[in-house]
Amino acid sequence: MSEPKSIRGVSRIVKKLDSALEAQNFYEAHQILRSIFYRYTAQKNYEELLALLHKGVLYFIDHSQKTIVADLASLIVDVLEKTTPRADQEEWIKRLGEILKEMGPIVERETLLAKIIKWSSIVNGGRLGHPLVHKIVGQIMWQENNVEQAKHHFLLSKDGEGFAQMLIQMSITKAYQGEKDLIIAQVILQQLCLKETSTAQQTFSAYTKLHPDILLEQPYFYLPLLNFLTFLLKLVKSGTLESFKALCDLYKPSTDRDPSYEKYLQKIGTIYFGAPAPQPRSHHGLFGDLFNQLFQGLEDEPSSSATVSLNDLD
Repeated sequence: MSEPKSIRGVSRIVKKLDSALEAQNFYEAHQILRSIFYRYTAQKNYEELLALLHKGVLYFIDHSQKTIVADLASLIVDVLEKTTPRADQEEWIKRLGEILKEMGPIVERETLLAKIIKWSSIVNGGRLGHPLVHKIVGQIMWQENNVEQAKHHFLLSKDGEGFAQMLIQMSITKAYQGEKDLIIAQVILQQLCLKETSTAQQTFSAYTKLHPDILLEQPYFYLPLLNFLTFLLKLVKSGTLESFKALCDLYKPSTDRDPSYEKYLQKIGTIYFGAPAPQPRSHHGLFGDLFNQLFQGLEDEPSSSATVSLNDLD
């Protein structure tokens, strides 16, 4: 029995792709892969399509064709969106993370990352993308010396110990000696505003345990801000509004060192202790919507672009 015409056509185009790749005809190989994408998608031949696209991505990475890599990786995400949920979705997150790493800090990567985060939100059922995506991207950004982006993604990674280790390195290599308590305080308050109480505790415990310039014994006589965080992490589990207010009053000279702490503490008071919600403020810029969601209740889904960064948290 002869092969159906559609199968023969696909077989020929795959052979044509192999020939273009072997000849290093980048433009033709790229166009063939896009043609295969449309044909296989119409046939719902998704798994073979993913394998071919991933093979193409690895080939173009080896040949430093980053723009083509970004386009083909975007097609991979399109296929993953059509086939989610899937048993190997975390494996694909890791593969996409490797692709992002190999691409380096180019403009096309930002668009691809936003698309990956949007897909991973479907995988995770969460609002801000799969924590594994943010963990991988946080590591990439740290390796690229993009400190702010590394912090923003680690904040959404649910990896308290990994985040703490990055913050320790940042404290030692990039911050002033007197800022080691400020660095961790900002992060813990942000995590509590995101209702990540267990991650906040993990981050704080690992940071204070592993930081070479912080003594293990409590109380931290020379770092009162760490004492404040210690008590705050206990209070959010079962404390009262009165005890929260008393703690904030007692440590106000320490928390006043960073004016941004006030808005975090207001939100924490609302979330955990039933304090009246603070009056909303007007925030502008690309990430203003995310800022407002974090500090007005997190009721709505953020846009895919907002998940890429959390600049307005700083």
